[in-house]
Amino acid sequence: MTAVGRSDRQTIPIDDYVEGIRQGSRRILAQAITLVESQQPADSDRAQEVLRRLMPYCGKSHRVGISGIPGVGKSSLIDALGIRLIDEKHRVAVLAVDPSSSISGGSILGDKSRMPRLAVRAAAFIRPSPNALSLGGVTLRTRESMLLCEAAGYDVVLVETVGVGQSETMVANLVDTFLVLMLPGAGDELQGLKKGIVELADVIAVNKADGDNLERARLAQQEYLAALHYLPARDRAWSPPVLTVSAQTGAGLSDLWASLKEHRRTLEETGELEEKRQAQLRHWIWTVIEERLLVSFRTHPGVEQRLHDIESAVAEGRSTAAQAADELVRGFRGSADW
Repeated sequence: MTAVGRSDRQTIPIDDYVEGIRQGSRRILAQAITLVESQQPADSDRAQEVLRRLMPYCGKSHRVGISGIPGVGKSSLIDALGIRLIDEKHRVAVLAVDPSSSISGGSILGDKSRMPRLAVRAAAFIRPSPNALSLGGVTLRTRESMLLCEAAGYDVVLVETVGVGQSETMVANLVDTFLVLMLPGAGDELQGLKKGIVELADVIAVNKADGDNLERARLAQQEYLAALHYLPARDRAWSPPVLTVSAQTGAGLSDLWASLKEHRRTLEETGELEEKRQAQLRHWIWTVIEERLLVSFRTHPGVEQRLHDIESAVAEGRSTAAQAADELVRGFRGSADW
């Protein structure tokens, strides 16, 4: 294989990307993810060709989404759970989606510093990526990054979401199993249960169940178990369990992993895993279509030329937002009266 140093991603042969990933090179995997994340048009065709050639090696991992409010201990739990999985001979990839700076677009948080033990293990790959302010806290390229990790031989892929109150539906459309972390002392959180991310959960875990929090964690566990009876089932043969865990002490981690595996096994036995992944592929086609159309719309010469005046008309009350949008869409479509 051709040596790959700090070469520009556009000069790295596609064969080197494919071969390097198949050999499990973390360095080349990181470069390939940078390629698929690139917003440069010149990188798009190369990235998609790399993905196309790696598709036969994808799809065999257990894809787990992990969400929860800030402070619930997502990264600490991933650090502890990842170490346990590696000790069981798994290879673990973590796609940790950071909040993005609205100015620079870069990652604010450093996930490798928040997962210190996992970051130094050879069987782990951690990729912090800015979410580019995308809805749901998941980058538009997270799915492609997940496929690259699978092709590199990582049999467990953990997707950590931002968890700042945005819709988490996007991550549920990426993974096999969706884990929601909760804090001890549910209280008012139960009021938002019906319309919250818990409705998407396959497994719920009350984290920080240690020390003075232990009793509160057990109470929260019982409250969530009772509340789940009022929510519709997502899978035909699965009812979400509610567990207590501690990333600090490791208590409950074995039970948590057993539940995640049992959910995946249940989906395989009922045929729902294949159904779910096929539905996710259809969803992803439309996600990409929407992205492409939005980029085309924003960069349309007529839209760019008229946008400022139309925005000013709305700001000054001379036009409604809907009227402004209709005018821009007519122009985008090539209306003769625009």
